[in-house]
Amino acid sequence: MSERPMLERQVLACIDDSPHALAVCAAASWAAERIGAPLELMHVLGKVQELGEADASGQIGLGSREHLREQLTRLDEQRAKLTQQHGRELLAAAQAQAERSAPNTPVSVALRHGELVEALSEREARTRLVVLGKRGESADAAREHLGSNLERVVRTLHTPILVTPAEFHAPSRLLLAFDGSQTTRKGVEMIADSPLLNGLVCHVVTIGAGTDDQRAQLDWALNRLREGQVEAEGRILAGDVDEVLADYADQQQIDLMIMGAYGHSRIRHLLVGSTTTAMLRQVRSATLILR
Repeated sequence: MSERPMLERQVLACIDDSPHALAVCAAASWAAERIGAPLELMHVLGKVQELGEADASGQIGLGSREHLREQLTRLDEQRAKLTQQHGRELLAAAQAQAERSAPNTPVSVALRHGELVEALSEREARTRLVVLGKRGESADAAREHLGSNLERVVRTLHTPILVTPAEFHAPSRLLLAFDGSQTTRKGVEMIADSPLLNGLVCHVVTIGAGTDDQRAQLDWALNRLREGQVEAEGRILAGDVDEVLADYADQQQIDLMIMGAYGHSRIRHLLVGSTTTAMLRQVRSATLILR
């Protein structure tokens, strides 16, 4: 299984051994096919403490200690080989699934050592969209926790990020949290100009008192989306941002939540600290984070 050099800007999917891996692969295949981009599936082998690093001095005799270290070293080497083999098998299975889901999309794989954030940063210049699961390999043991890498990735990258729940289905109804700021206006432009969401229904929601300025901003967003062949409808709602958006998503059977990341407005502040965790927990759909 070889890696193909990627010359076009790609969709990059992060594959691990969690239940979310199938959803990540499905979401990445859908996105790559929609925008006509190649797809790369990446699995990162994190650093694990080697057995031979343990200090056994003072517990056993010198001769026995040397013999034990040799055994631990061999076990470390064997474990490293097994871990790499497992990673290659994960990627092979994901590649087969992606090629079935998007037969006209070029699919390549990458097995990397180190930290996920660093691996993604190295590829960011040639990446159009990053796809990763809401939870990682510890999901079964701690379902109330989000993936440990998720917030770090969102804070570090400037590329759009698609976060998937445990199951992914091609979306048809979208919710865009819009506050009229430069960041969310840029998000509207990105959605209108990208083939990813063309032909889908986009609900644009602003949280506030319904001032004339808010109505004008919302009208601009709706008109711009419609120019880009996105079917759009808008609402101005009052209340706490995270609760209102989550309730609206449930009521309207939203498949994909779209949000801007970071900043100082109420909506962009959702993706900072504990509010990020609360929002991503409450929303059952996939979430597209725009920068």
